[in-house]
Amino acid sequence: MTSELHTVEKIGGTSMSNYEAVRDNIVLGGREKDDLYQRIFVVSAYGGVTDELLEHKKTGEPGVYALFADAESDWAWGDDLTKLIKFLTDINGELFGDPMLKQQADQFITDRIEGVRGCLIDLQRLCSYGQFQLEEHLLTVREMLAGIGEAHSAFNTALKLQQEGINARFVDLTGWRDNELLPLDEKLKQAFDAVDLTRELPVVTGYAQCKEGLMRTFDRGYSEMTFSRVAVITNAREAIIHKEYHLSSADPNIVGADKVVPLGRTNYDVADQLANLGMEAIHPRAGKGLRQNEIPLRVMNTFEPEHTGTLITGDYVSEKPQVEIIAGNKGVFAIEVFDQDMQGEPGSDRRILEVLGRFKVRFVSKDTNANTITHYVDSTLKHVKRVVRALKDEFPNAEVNTRKVAIVSAIGSDIKIPGILARSVKALADEEISVLALHQCMRQVDIQFVVDEDAYKKTVVALHAVLIEPYNHEYAIVAA
Repeated sequence: MTSELHTVEKIGGTSMSNYEAVRDNIVLGGREKDDLYQRIFVVSAYGGVTDELLEHKKTGEPGVYALFADAESDWAWGDDLTKLIKFLTDINGELFGDPMLKQQADQFITDRIEGVRGCLIDLQRLCSYGQFQLEEHLLTVREMLAGIGEAHSAFNTALKLQQEGINARFVDLTGWRDNELLPLDEKLKQAFDAVDLTRELPVVTGYAQCKEGLMRTFDRGYSEMTFSRVAVITNAREAIIHKEYHLSSADPNIVGADKVVPLGRTNYDVADQLANLGMEAIHPRAGKGLRQNEIPLRVMNTFEPEHTGTLITGDYVSEKPQVEIIAGNKGVFAIEVFDQDMQGEPGSDRRILEVLGRFKVRFVSKDTNANTITHYVDSTLKHVKRVVRALKDEFPNAEVNTRKVAIVSAIGSDIKIPGILARSVKALADEEISVLALHQCMRQVDIQFVVDEDAYKKTVVALHAVLIEPYNHEYAIVAA
């Protein structure tokens, strides 16, 4: 395999659900037939499929996994698997007009699901004996179910492209019926050793079964890690993520499409800050591999292929200090621990972090003073209540308070701008928005404003108006 000639490109679920857009704007994109190759596509499941397999990402409504993990729903998960077959074969019906191809696609996914059904029945039977605990196997079950979604979309895409005269190759990393469990990098080397990028177009599952267990660390962000490692292992010239929107100066649905501008250039530091807020351009651990191997990352809009997108590199710094993006998270809980015994006593923060870690609760930001430590966590109310109970046990003399808030950040590769804080706070004061907390690090890549949850949109609009809109013409830098 020749290095540094090819790109590795990830296609998100919403984009995957529109095959014509993927084919015309990404795969073909006005290329001649000889220019179609030297690219690897890592694909997500079709939009909504992973929600059905695991649980709904936003509402938490149970999918097959959540029903199986719930001891009280003995067979509800089996009925859900049956519904899933219909859901996935209906997608096949929309994609394949040729009955022979539809039959092939239906057979592939039905075999997978029935294989999983048999496995889960056996596991449930095994765990009816006291010596075997279901909890010990749930992560494996979650991974096995998640892999169905990517296997479905990758197989279909390769089959459809082959029908249309493109030499696509289905690369299945899900480990289905594999005899050995390999480390991720070794598995990828093995998979791509057999691929000739000069005349084959690999369509790769975004889920990869490996020794490390991708879901243990990344949960539903696993496809980004697969994408990143494929780029590193194959020594790609560029990594590209195709999304259904541009990486823009703010959410156009909040600020207005006429006021936002797509970012032309930024760096991995900015991408990390976005990920911290839950607005991932790429998962920080996935971005780390690209950054260390000096592989540029480009984020493109599937539905505007003529736009060069946002180029993210490790060394980019804006020509002059400026805010590049206003982003935020309105689903944040502030957990405040006030204890006068903290003053002068080291270790309180470590004890709080141990509690957060125990419940797998991720914090976005934190602040401290002599007797108070507040963590701003991105979690559900159920998990927050558990954390609060544990903190009260850990700090019996403390007051532990919670509050639902929003965090809005002004982010840029270099925001060392004199007076930026004063201008920002004045803009919020003019809109009668109360700032509950404020964080700015010496690294000068972001300023975080903590505000009431219901002030989230007003805060984004106000900060965008004062920090970005006056300079819009300078932001529309065309990516190299």
